[in-house]
Amino acid sequence: MQQTATHAEAVHAAIESMGGTVLVARALVEGGRRVDLEGLDRDATALCAAVLALGPEDARSLRPALEALLRQVNDLTAEVARG
Repeated sequence: MQQTATHAEAVHAAIESMGGTVLVARALVEGGRRVDLEGLDRDATALCAAVLALGPEDARSLRPALEALLRQVNDLTAEVARG
């Protein structure tokens, strides 16, 4: 069980890290810079796989963080589309 908690904590940290990356990318786009989102797409795929590897209870506990990340990504997408 301890290993599962550690994995869930690592996934949560990855979600937060990706959120920070998305915020930086959005700031760059708002400043008129072009950003390459290919790496972000690759990281999102890995993050999804990590969430799927969790047990249902651990995965459910990450839902609020994942929903917040989704909002950040949607905001970035909208900003890129405006640019």
